[in-house]
Amino acid sequence: QVQLVESGGGLVQPGGSLRLSCAASGSFFNIAAMGWYRQAPGKQRELVASITTGGSTDYTDSVKGRFAISRDNAKNTVDLQMNSLKPEDTAVYYCNVVWGLAARARSWGQGTQVTVSS
Repeated sequence: QVQLVESGGGLVQPGGSLRLSCAASGSFFNIAAMGWYRQAPGKQRELVASITTGGSTDYTDSVKGRFAISRDNAKNTVDLQMNSLKPEDTAVYYCNVVWGLAARARSWGQGTQVTVSS
């Protein structure tokens, strides 16, 4: 049994900030990478940011310089600090974990809503 629980979403004004958190619990082992995806209504899910166990990060171009991903390997948590939020950042944000033997397993959280509006 594995579970990913996201938190920290909400409604913010343009230019504001939010910090999303994801906690992995249960039978996860050998977590290789954790990341955040987002999906707006009518659009495809896209990778926002990811981080490996070694600390290597990757960001989609639209959030570079505004978002920062961090991970606590011991606690199996990953956070996404989102600054200078724009209306186009509005989406459901999902936590993703790559784990297991040969990093072949994939797990998803249920998502947390982020709405950027004045």
